[in-house]
Amino acid sequence: MRRAKIAVIGAGNVGATCAHWAAAKELGDIVLLDIPDRDGVAKGKALDLLCCGPIERFDSRVVGTSDYRDIAGSDVVVITAGLPRKPGMSRDDLIETNVKIVKSVSEQVAEHAPQSIVIVVSNPLDAMVYTAWKATGFPTSRIMGQAGALDVARFRAFLAMELGCSVEDISALLLGGHGDDMVPLPRLTSVHGIPITDLLPREKIDACVERAKVGGGEIVKLMGTSAYYAPASGTIQMVEAIVKDKKRIIPSAAYCDREFGVGGYFVGVPAVLGSAGVERIVEFKLLGDEQRLFAESVSHVKDLVAVVQRMFPELA
Repeated sequence: MRRAKIAVIGAGNVGATCAHWAAAKELGDIVLLDIPDRDGVAKGKALDLLCCGPIERFDSRVVGTSDYRDIAGSDVVVITAGLPRKPGMSRDDLIETNVKIVKSVSEQVAEHAPQSIVIVVSNPLDAMVYTAWKATGFPTSRIMGQAGALDVARFRAFLAMELGCSVEDISALLLGGHGDDMVPLPRLTSVHGIPITDLLPREKIDACVERAKVGGGEIVKLMGTSAYYAPASGTIQMVEAIVKDKKRIIPSAAYCDREFGVGGYFVGVPAVLGSAGVERIVEFKLLGDEQRLFAESVSHVKDLVAVVQRMFPELA
């Protein structure tokens, strides 16, 4: 049986940790790629990770490179490449810089791994997923973004801390964009089947939602850099669902047309992930404030896409 092949573009904290989780779970052979100036970083981290195999008992082959030819035959490509927002940098500056990076990466993916499924992690996420879609020309089922898996994990973690129970017993769902654009759904959140609204007062639930929204910012304030363990873990949860054809329902930035009335944009929704990528969007009825908040989140996605189209007409 052929092993899966997973390419991770970007050997920074998030990319290297994606490679780490994928190897530890023995999901396949891994290629960690970065720009030529960071070729040594990619090769060094890959070699260091490979040497964990005898101790952690995984047989995944891990290689580092700056040559896109090495990603040929990849089943899944994870794009983490891009710059973080720096002090004084406007949203438009960040979009312009990272669209150039993600566009270039995506064109290389289309050339060297044309049958792959692409998971985008780069920020601002909704704009970068759109960019990857346009630059690769791949069908929408093979392009998706990671944010929902991370946001749900944070929400579940904070609820578990509040309740003093295992995170494994908490089931939750969030829609929409990342961070402030997150749409909480407390009525669909439960603890071993018990509605969270029966276990916590509304103000405690709201506090957990708010903390999940700013979870990334909280970590930046504490250690001076963006989170990487949980974002990478959320990404590899998606990779595992795809390479093992698990048909898992994972909140993902997936293309929605008629679904939820979105009208042709990548937004955070529950999606069935399997060997074909996004195999189905799971629709359900939104109520009152949920519908209003989701519409606001979608409008912000549309604004981001409009900025990309204005700056880069070839991606329109």
